[in-house]
Amino acid sequence: MSGRDVVLGRVRRALADVPRDESPDDVPVARDYATTHSPADAVETLAENLADYRALVHRADAAALPGLIARLLAERGSRSVVTPPGLPPEWLSGTPEDVRRVADAADATPHDLDAVDSVVTGCALAIAETGTIVLDGGPDQGRRRITLVPDHHICVVRVPDQVVDSVPRALPLLVPDRPLTWISGPSATSDIELDRVEGVHGPRTLEVVLVRA
Repeated sequence: MSGRDVVLGRVRRALADVPRDESPDDVPVARDYATTHSPADAVETLAENLADYRALVHRADAAALPGLIARLLAERGSRSVVTPPGLPPEWLSGTPEDVRRVADAADATPHDLDAVDSVVTGCALAIAETGTIVLDGGPDQGRRRITLVPDHHICVVRVPDQVVDSVPRALPLLVPDRPLTWISGPSATSDIELDRVEGVHGPRTLEVVLVRA
């Protein structure tokens, strides 16, 4: 008897007492399971888990944000930055004029974006328990391509408003037909020998700025 026969036999035995005309919708399923482990401080949990994924975490208030972004771009040596159309202009107000601003243009090719040093965006929300940033292509986030091709991504999270405890708490807040991108740390992969390589499928460096109003 093959493994396939064993599995199918178990399925048939499990369904032996189910009427043939019964559908899954006919049987109510209790969904009263916990939707979160209720971290004591969701923002601190988010920061810890982002750091575990090798994201660089910074904190600022709204007044200090432009100066912080300017410093992060300068430390990176960035001479160009791509910006979504709805990025609040004050976020880059501290950035020197000689840092070239690149618009999120529909005709921008991967080659064009690969020549850009950094990208600055907002986010849709952040999930504390998994250390995940979710982008949905909103006005302050832009097209998915601009956060996948440049090698350096600065993402601003408004805390605590944009932080949720868990994935089950996040899903009802997201629109499923939008281009959702879930980011847990910088892009990374590993080969069969578990040698980690960053920057293969997205930015090599992810910097997350937690901004309190």
